[in-house]
Amino acid sequence: MAPSPKKVPDNFHSVTPHLVVKGAKNAIAFYKKAFGATGEDCMTMPGAPDQVMHAQIRIGDSMIMLADEFSGCSEGPDGSGATPVTLHLYVEDADAVFAQAIAAGATVGMPLADMFWGDRYGQVIDPFGHRWSIATHMRDYTPEEMAKGAEEMFAAHAAQQG
Repeated sequence: MAPSPKKVPDNFHSVTPHLVVKGAKNAIAFYKKAFGATGEDCMTMPGAPDQVMHAQIRIGDSMIMLADEFSGCSEGPDGSGATPVTLHLYVEDADAVFAQAIAAGATVGMPLADMFWGDRYGQVIDPFGHRWSIATHMRDYTPEEMAKGAEEMFAAHAAQQG
């Protein structure tokens, strides 16, 4: 009798993002250029070699699945960056990865800054409408220091809104 397959396949975590995009092959090329993605297990639609039915890439130690939009089955974001989901990347050098993503064609969603919770943090919007936060953890703060920093940040933001 053959051994039972693993319930969670090797190289996967408990939660795996599955992105739906317009132009999955182009998205794969972008993620390689912007974030250093590797691999490309790509299955196309029967009779439609330009449409990706399922693909897998890896960024760091995380697997991401991708597919093209299919009407009535799965649809991607509208491209505006107005999405309720942000994909978060912890990296060794947020400034370098942020610049690499912009050079690859992403737009700034939130400029990089040193944040009150201890991360160097910013957001980009990829050409396919997905929002990515990019961070490097720089310092450990106490809960009290974070609360004070949050108050200061939101007070400054409110003052700017005037």
